[in-house]
Amino acid sequence: MNLALFDFDGTLTTRETFGDFMRFAVTPWRRMLGAPLFVPMLAGYKLGFVSGTRIRQSVTDFGFRGMPVGHVRAAGERFAAEFLPGVLRPEAMQRMVWHRNQGDKVVLVSGGLDAYLVPWCRQHGLELICSILETRGERLTGHYRGAQCVGEEKARRVRERHELSAYRTCYAYGDTHEDEAMLALAHKRFYRGVERI
Repeated sequence: MNLALFDFDGTLTTRETFGDFMRFAVTPWRRMLGAPLFVPMLAGYKLGFVSGTRIRQSVTDFGFRGMPVGHVRAAGERFAAEFLPGVLRPEAMQRMVWHRNQGDKVVLVSGGLDAYLVPWCRQHGLELICSILETRGERLTGHYRGAQCVGEEKARRVRERHELSAYRTCYAYGDTHEDEAMLALAHKRFYRGVERI
């Protein structure tokens, strides 16, 4: 059996979906209050001065702190069913299906949030490794449970979950520097749809 590791945002989708989900799940009142706070940070991110990890943590904290878990999970279910189908890359999805038809173990490894990736992976019969929102009782804390699943953390979690030597061939698919550590685990690496030799 082979192992196929797929990043989500930008690899299986045509765009980053974190911001879309935040707009989908965060209340309009919080979005209105947060917009002026995050404009400078977003500008810094686009200019390369602010890391994606930092901006995601800050936005998650502001948007979800104290929110009912049920509200965010319901938003995730709707987002997976209503929004995500419209941003999937057909050729990447075909490649994922090809792996499943070969009998390969297919794992989605994403910095995206469990709130929407759990229902999406359930729909597609995929194993999931991703960033997890922390809860306390029936409320979100605004923090992640553990580290965000990006960069070296992606590779660490894959190794923690899978004995790579047990697979004949490991494939990995990614599209940004946050996927490099995961790509380095694989025998066959695909970056933005092109195989690296």
